[in-house]
Amino acid sequence: MTMAEAAAPEVRKVAVIGTGVIGAGWAARCLAHGLDVAAWDPGPDAEAKLRAAVDNAWPAVAKLGLWPGADPARLSFAATPEDACAGADFVQESAPEREDLKRRLLAELDAATPEQVVIASSSSGLLPSRIQADCRRPGRVVIGHPFNPVYLLPLVEVLGGAQSDAQAVAQAMAFYRSLGMHALEVRNEIDGYISDRLQEAVWREILHLVNDGVASTDEIDDAISYGPGLRWAIMGTCLTFHLAGGEGGLRHMLEQFGPALKLPWTKLVAPELNDTLIERMVEGTRRQAAGRSIEELERLRDDCLIAIMQALRGHDVGAGRTLAEDEARRLGGQEFLRWEKDAEVPAPLALYSCTVLPEWVDYNGHMSEACFLTAFGWASDALFRYVGINEAYRAGGRSFYTVESHINYFREASTGEPLSFTTQLLGLDEKRLHFFHTMFHGETGELLCTTEQMLLHVDMNAARTTPIAPEVYEALAAVWAVHRDLAVPEQAGRRMSVGAGG
Repeated sequence: MTMAEAAAPEVRKVAVIGTGVIGAGWAARCLAHGLDVAAWDPGPDAEAKLRAAVDNAWPAVAKLGLWPGADPARLSFAATPEDACAGADFVQESAPEREDLKRRLLAELDAATPEQVVIASSSSGLLPSRIQADCRRPGRVVIGHPFNPVYLLPLVEVLGGAQSDAQAVAQAMAFYRSLGMHALEVRNEIDGYISDRLQEAVWREILHLVNDGVASTDEIDDAISYGPGLRWAIMGTCLTFHLAGGEGGLRHMLEQFGPALKLPWTKLVAPELNDTLIERMVEGTRRQAAGRSIEELERLRDDCLIAIMQALRGHDVGAGRTLAEDEARRLGGQEFLRWEKDAEVPAPLALYSCTVLPEWVDYNGHMSEACFLTAFGWASDALFRYVGINEAYRAGGRSFYTVESHINYFREASTGEPLSFTTQLLGLDEKRLHFFHTMFHGETGELLCTTEQMLLHVDMNAARTTPIAPEVYEALAAVWAVHRDLAVPEQAGRRMSVGAGG
């Protein structure tokens, strides 16, 4: 039976073979998506190093949002590659970039796994046709080339070799998408694939600039990170140059700047990597590090990447779109507490918890005022789902609109701090919903903030109020029947004033 004839298995367990920087990144990403990971690496202290790497990455992946079941405890370390592959639904090989090693290892993995399991190599430039050549079932061997840090960057290049089944490539791409990645199929087998060829061209020019004494390493990095690098994160090079042509688009840009292609602006042949050039590169980057450790720089890089991707998410472009799609799948598949007839109604409801996201924090290092309301909005969404208001309900043109909010702040919150919420109904009729949210620190239980809100049920198509749907009203009425006997929170109905007795 070929891969094309086999049904794509649901991936619940991943074997990570090779646990260096890339392999550890794969492990962290898979664990964050609620999968089991069995790892193997022959290196000394490999298990301890892997677990330390996952622990170091976990705060970053947690900021992006953990899937149900996400837990570093689901990582196991095997004595052999065969043991790691036992029961695995997908194999990700991340051994050193040596063709002979990968050929031998992939053949061993091929012999150790059922034929429907895809085996992907994290190779950054080797031809899949060559590294799959010693496998008895090469059709399921593909390239899945990620980018460091794997647990954050969404791009993964996927390509097959001469003997790879198209189904194996499709299964690999589907799996990577389920991990919140942007799977880019490389349609033509070529050394270095796409992204690394582009990176290599820039890298060789950098070496020339340093070798010729034109610029230092920090000047070169500034020239990228403060300029084109920010644009590349949004729309790459081609679309950026299309914009450079103004109303005439890329055609005008090429007409205007095309002659520059004949000018000696770049050198694509790499210079000799002699001792002098090596020392210049090493000394330049050491100066840029300014005494900071690799771990410190990794955490700084991670926080900045998260901030960029979350900023781009609001504009639905680039890596931000991928992040939004992954978040939508995660929240859409999340099991929210739902009201059931004759079931006990909590008083008050406890339906939602989260952590403070980096974009909620202002220049003072604390959660900004408006973002408290954003967090309360997610608590409201949990209430809506509890009573039956979901995507299908809104697709029918019905929803609640907030018409009045009162908010009281008691304590600040900072990035990564856990938040928990309770919700109490204060009033209900056929078109209006009055409730009160309380926000607590998720660990200490300290009161952080409260909000009182009045909402109207509306027909969004007609732009007017309309009665709440009977099934939703029944659920809300059941909650109100319990909550109406609760004490009204002291913050409810407060007014502000200045003066005697105010």
